[in-house]
Amino acid sequence: MRKHEIRFGMGNEAIAEGAIAAGARFYAGYPITPSSEIADISSVRLPQVGGIFVQMEDEIGSMSAIIGASAAGVKSYTATSGPGISLMQENIGVAVITEIPCVIINVQRSGPSTGLATKPGQQDVMQARWGAHGDHAIIALSPSSVQECYDLTIRAFNLAEKYRTPVCILSDEIVGHMREQFELHGAKEIIGRKQPDPSMPVEAFRPYDFERYEDHIAPLPPFGGRYVYRHTASGHDENGYVTNDKQNANKFIRHYTEKIEKHRDDIVTVEAHCMEDAEYAIISFGCSVRSAMAAMRMARARGKKVGVLKLITLWPFADKEVRAVLDRVKGAIVAEMNLGQVFSEVSRHNDRRIPLVSVGKVDAEIIYPEEILDALEEAARA
Repeated sequence: MRKHEIRFGMGNEAIAEGAIAAGARFYAGYPITPSSEIADISSVRLPQVGGIFVQMEDEIGSMSAIIGASAAGVKSYTATSGPGISLMQENIGVAVITEIPCVIINVQRSGPSTGLATKPGQQDVMQARWGAHGDHAIIALSPSSVQECYDLTIRAFNLAEKYRTPVCILSDEIVGHMREQFELHGAKEIIGRKQPDPSMPVEAFRPYDFERYEDHIAPLPPFGGRYVYRHTASGHDENGYVTNDKQNANKFIRHYTEKIEKHRDDIVTVEAHCMEDAEYAIISFGCSVRSAMAAMRMARARGKKVGVLKLITLWPFADKEVRAVLDRVKGAIVAEMNLGQVFSEVSRHNDRRIPLVSVGKVDAEIIYPEEILDALEEAARA
């Protein structure tokens, strides 16, 4: 790859290239529509940069493999779709409790189960947040263009390393397969893994002693190196030893959420379009943003002051940003290809009880701008 190379390609290609630009050198996965191109491209590109590609027997093994590779010090990722994410959930929980960074790409399709395997959907929003059992937070990013597939993949790896956590990319079939011009610009910032102070005696190192550090993120040296320690999926103390102590459980379970929630301002990203004078807002994410933007332009051509709030970070949810929009407009539309998963989150912040209309579409076709315009008319009449 040349610096600042311009390419015309699909979102799945941009994701694979973004992972390599971020320094990822290990992929384990199992092919599944509509994400298979990520595996295909990674199988060619990773060996070219000294990386390793492994096609696993299933998605359970895929998630296990990237956890192991990341623990050994290699940035790792996998890609799948909804049914594969379902199989990965137990091991996503393992990555959470062991605080091992990795990136999980979900190119969403219509569900449940096998559903409409080749058709688009945005039905895995709540699965990304709540799929793995137990209390914890998660980071999930949603690209709406091919360029964002590249850029957000780099950001996903940076966030994973910074907060020692799995990060999800919630793409979708439309964004994954559409083709646009995008720039392979490398990465302006690559966050490396936080390492122990070299002067720290080996016997003093504690892999989970997060309270010692100002950001509450403990360093993570490569497993099997100078620092000898253990990972376990059971409740553990600062040394990684299994314990059922109630005070220890309280501390660590809160930590898995607080290390994300306390850094919302660093993690949460949105884009506001024409919101300065907007009387009505369209809130959307992923492929549906493209229809929202078209509807906004059509509405403004008719003299209606409409803006778009684009959610780039889905989890943690953009509470502050959504509330600020709802506090100043007359009504809002939430456009998404599901039955209101983000709409339910937006509704929690509707303190003024302004008209909220859900455009929740599940017929496996993209939302059309005209459908959003109809919803805007409904909000105006309410």
